[in-house]
Amino acid sequence: MTWLLLATAGQLVNAVVAILDKYIVSDDRVLPRPFVYAFYSCLLTGFWVIIYFLGLVPGLAELGMPTFENVKSPTIQVVGMSFLAAYTFFMALVSMYDALKRADASNVMPIIGAVSALSTFGMSYLFLNVQLSHNFIFGIILLSVGTLLVAQTLPKADVVVHVFHSGLFFGLHYITMKGLFLETSFDDGFFWSRVGFVLFTLSLLLVPAYYDRIVSQTKSATRKTGYLVVITKLLAGVAAFLLLKATDWGDVSVVQALDGLRFVFILIIGAVFAHWLPASATDRDTRPDVFFRRLLYVVVIVVGYVILFT
Repeated sequence: MTWLLLATAGQLVNAVVAILDKYIVSDDRVLPRPFVYAFYSCLLTGFWVIIYFLGLVPGLAELGMPTFENVKSPTIQVVGMSFLAAYTFFMALVSMYDALKRADASNVMPIIGAVSALSTFGMSYLFLNVQLSHNFIFGIILLSVGTLLVAQTLPKADVVVHVFHSGLFFGLHYITMKGLFLETSFDDGFFWSRVGFVLFTLSLLLVPAYYDRIVSQTKSATRKTGYLVVITKLLAGVAAFLLLKATDWGDVSVVQALDGLRFVFILIIGAVFAHWLPASATDRDTRPDVFFRRLLYVVVIVVGYVILFT
């Protein structure tokens, strides 16, 4: 069950990333265009191939750190799946950031997480022929329902389209990554998927309209914004590595269902550090009925999580 602990740690880091993402896309003075932010998110994610240099440190390879020794020349299947992983991730990010810009994170992120978990569960059965125990299925259902209930209200129709699109493409991304690991190995698949991220993202600059949008927005951003984006994406890279390692060792649908833990951590971080966080980064609704309703949803998520270990 080590992979469940890795996924839990990944969701803790993801909670911090979600708070920073909300601040970045919600404040027009920071970085107002979701497309540009998704561009840099994917580009910086691709540069996580530097983690392979840690594999050169004696002893770290035995702990699961990827190494260059396990990277092989890619087959056409590996190349295709690497670019598909980059494309699905980019599309999911664009829709997610656009939804965050239009609606509250407390209504957007839980639905994305639930759609991603349920779509991953369905696609893992269809494409990967995964068979889960009854406990795992029940745990996934509770985690998904609890995650969905965290949303206080459904977003408006134009936002709902982006929310469901994002959740579906996040599911496609993780299914693709799991298939890539089954096709080759984690070390090989993770390396070529990161290369695919960089090449796919840079290829967007070949489209004149995209190039002009990215360059103009980059020039208008401040140095503080640049540092904030880099720090956020470094944390996102850590979370992605932990979740993908858990995906490699365990079941992809369960890893996605654990997305509900992110909202438990977000609520805890928001409650503890609300005084120091910007207003645009947290939900400051402290009404008793809202608090107890969210507490009930957190209990549902935690029960689902516990069932996975039984």
